[in-house]
Amino acid sequence: MAIYKRKDIWWIRFTAPDGRRIQKSAGTKIKQDAQELHDRLKAESWRIKNIGAKPRYAWQQAVIRWINEQQHKKSLETDKIHLRWLNPYLGSRQLDEINKVLIDRIRQEKRSQTSNSTANRVTALIHAILTRAKNEWEWIDNVPVIKALPEPNGRVRWLTPDEVQRLLNELPPHLNAMARFALATGLREHNVTHLEWSQIDMQRRCAWIHAHQAKAGKAIPVPLNADALAVIREQIGKHDTRVFTYKGNVVNDANTKAWRFALERAGIKDFRWHDLRHTWASWHLQNGTPLHILKELGGWSDLKMVARYAHLSSEHLDAYAGNTSLLKSMTGDKLATQLKTA
Repeated sequence: MAIYKRKDIWWIRFTAPDGRRIQKSAGTKIKQDAQELHDRLKAESWRIKNIGAKPRYAWQQAVIRWINEQQHKKSLETDKIHLRWLNPYLGSRQLDEINKVLIDRIRQEKRSQTSNSTANRVTALIHAILTRAKNEWEWIDNVPVIKALPEPNGRVRWLTPDEVQRLLNELPPHLNAMARFALATGLREHNVTHLEWSQIDMQRRCAWIHAHQAKAGKAIPVPLNADALAVIREQIGKHDTRVFTYKGNVVNDANTKAWRFALERAGIKDFRWHDLRHTWASWHLQNGTPLHILKELGGWSDLKMVARYAHLSSEHLDAYAGNTSLLKSMTGDKLATQLKTA
């Protein structure tokens, strides 16, 4: 049979014109879809053998190869999330069928669900895979030009202490602990959820993030203040390896339904888990921490990333604010006369 069923999944089997036996899963429970895939693959084999056509490759083949080659990439898990979302749109497509019109439609659909920035990240991933398929794998000849949607300047969303207290009151205990630790250290979500006891020295009052765990690829020393130490002490004895757990199990994600429901109950809108880091940085600047010190505390690679918080504090400018003062420009009798007539 050209197609047959195995454990509710249809499989394809045929002999190619060059004598090779092709046998593979169609990846579907629908007979019609399996038959269409069979006919397409068989026709493609004929084209390659008889007219020397270039082999065609499917999006799914490119996805598998991309994931295998990107194991070193820190954002690979984010790529996988985007790729799962893209599957209904591209899962049955050949690479040479993915054109500008299709990508624009995908981008607009993503934009209707989220922000311009996220929509751009998704289309940038499509473009990166197609570019590699063209330049390195030589699977396709052309890559469509993709124009990015406009994005707002760096977003800084932070909470006041009163808002934070409202949020903490609504969070379940395990998220409450992680949120308090994030506010005390400024660590990113993954660095908090995956923190291990081997990364903490209570006597020296410090923790550290290894280079391979840091976004900038550079190890981060983390001083632990009284708030952070208090949170750490609460976790002692709950797990042998991980610091933060939920009912004895490790936690890999803090941005959960429980987090979102707590935000709703606290009346806090447009706030992400990563904004706890923005809140930590904003509080530092408002309380006088210099930009260059904040850069080191937060593990940023350069001051450009820290400069977006600079408007929240003007203490470093106070010494110069009087340089254009009218009083400073007047001396002697002129100043005295002006003061008498005031």
